[in-house]
Amino acid sequence: MAEVGSVKRRGKTKDALIESKDQRWHCRNRLTLVFGSNDVEELETYIYRENGLEFKTVEFHQAKSKAIEEILDNCIDEYYRGNVTEIHTELSEDRKTVVVEDNGIGFPLGKAKQVYSEFRTGSKFKDEETDSKGFLNRTLGQNGLGASATCLTSDLFSARIRHYNSKQEQTFKFIDGALKITKSKKKDFKGHSGVRVEVTLSKEVYKNDVVDEDLLRKRIIDLAYNNPGLVFFFNKEKYIFKKGLFELATRIDATTAQNIGDEAYIFEAKTPRGQKVKGQVDLHLSVCYDPFNEDRERVISFVNSSPTFDGGFHQDRFRRLFINAIKEKLEKQAKKERLTIVDNDILTGVTFLIGITMPNPRFESQTKRKLVRDLNLEKGIETFMHKNMDKFLRKNKDFLEIILDRAKSRHKFQVLKDAAKKGKKQKKQRVEKLLDANERKDRSKCTLFICEGDSAIGGLRSSRNKLYQGGIALKGKPMNVTQASIKDILNNQEFSDIMASIGLTLGQPAELDDLRYSQIVFLADSDVDGGHINTLLINFFYTYWPELFENGMIQLAKAPLFEVITAKETLYAETPEELESIKASGVKIREIQRNKGLGEMSPEAFKHVLSRDVFTKITAQDISRAKDMLHVCFGKETIHRKELLLDE
Repeated sequence: MAEVGSVKRRGKTKDALIESKDQRWHCRNRLTLVFGSNDVEELETYIYRENGLEFKTVEFHQAKSKAIEEILDNCIDEYYRGNVTEIHTELSEDRKTVVVEDNGIGFPLGKAKQVYSEFRTGSKFKDEETDSKGFLNRTLGQNGLGASATCLTSDLFSARIRHYNSKQEQTFKFIDGALKITKSKKKDFKGHSGVRVEVTLSKEVYKNDVVDEDLLRKRIIDLAYNNPGLVFFFNKEKYIFKKGLFELATRIDATTAQNIGDEAYIFEAKTPRGQKVKGQVDLHLSVCYDPFNEDRERVISFVNSSPTFDGGFHQDRFRRLFINAIKEKLEKQAKKERLTIVDNDILTGVTFLIGITMPNPRFESQTKRKLVRDLNLEKGIETFMHKNMDKFLRKNKDFLEIILDRAKSRHKFQVLKDAAKKGKKQKKQRVEKLLDANERKDRSKCTLFICEGDSAIGGLRSSRNKLYQGGIALKGKPMNVTQASIKDILNNQEFSDIMASIGLTLGQPAELDDLRYSQIVFLADSDVDGGHINTLLINFFYTYWPELFENGMIQLAKAPLFEVITAKETLYAETPEELESIKASGVKIREIQRNKGLGEMSPEAFKHVLSRDVFTKITAQDISRAKDMLHVCFGKETIHRKELLLDE
């Protein structure tokens, strides 16, 4: 080992001042070490309202809340020992004084001064201590700090102890952080035994000694949900619940609340001295899910009735096993539909309610906001989830459908996003088959005709208004986009050319002011095949740009089936009925030409069709019904089309 070097110092040095502070000074001046932050913070939580819960961000004073909760926690520990059936809490009108009273057995009167004014004093230090059945005790307080820290940081702390075994009571008053302590004479008592504590916190220590009524009420109702059958009173309001945290779940959402399970996991362990003991972990998990809520998951969790605001091991393990079970259940279906299910598909809109009661829980700090890992708890959670998740999944097929729909939507969104990038490139490419309108300044005056076949585009070429009318030809029937993937559509040359010609991008809404054509007109033969082409084009445009229909931009041009040549002019009939009407009018007919298709039309007939200012606009009064009908007509389920055709 190298020698430590010496330092040359100039002049005289000053020694550090070594002090020794008592625990009162240390607690009052280093409060965060015991109760956490002594500043107001924002906390995402919930407040109880008359008919439910309100999830909101509240102003939360960790240290002040914990100081009051420590007194309530002592009552809960006595309940775990089987000694308490009622807990009463009162908050004064000025909200500065809190009284907490239970009907437990109290404790020896001679220990009161130590319990409430000295650290490391309590009855719950022995982690291996068992109850009458040989099970390890479950408790909240383990360090002998809580109640004494509250007392040392209070202006007034009064404790009336009625000791069941001695049948005597005595009241102790700790003034100004126990600088002054007084006590009454011992006397016999009538009525219930137990402990009554009255607390007025020190404004000097906490900066603000007013207690938040909503948060105190929340803590008491939380305790009532965590301890079914235990009666609580808060300012004369009574709270008792028989179904525990599942009742809290139904209060959040009675429709979707599901009790996944209430189980007791029993394990064996050895004390440091080698003694065999048993431990019991009570586990509860309920969930609610809102299919219309896009928020991330919420978790409400408790360990031995204490809220674990910062989560910890129990939250992480329940959450992961819940996700894994659902992914495993949907694995085959997701693979079949080429979907990837991610955690957020499952967790979005879900609220978890977790309750753990266990021996010797270990938290990151005295505030008990975050639980650390425990091997027995880990085994208990895994056993619990393995036993209960299958039943939950069988009962909640609608929830699984919601997850699949989210995965489909996310997949489609990503595909459309990728398509938009590719579509922007395609928009810049020159379309060889486009017979473009020549207008450059005001493209809102331009109309694009989507024609059936090259022969039709030939007729359009010679008859159109070259300045304002353009055209593009289809080869046969276009693709059915309902049964095609986004990739298939992007790789379809005809649809790519149509989108580039108009200025549309797949996956993005139409920017109407930037389109190259303000009217898109379908021009197909007046036969069954022509009707099929028109409906397939409608399906394409309505699936991706329904706003074009809302603005009257998608139109249909009807080609004349008959050209009736008379002595003075040529008349046109689109249907046999119109032809019969012309015949009945008495006009002298020289010749009737029947056009089998657009390719047989005369140049005059083409000019007649193209000379119209407005064609037949295709509109939908009900968007959702229109989409449903397109799905019936073009979807994979043939049974729906059969029902439509047979419907009288």
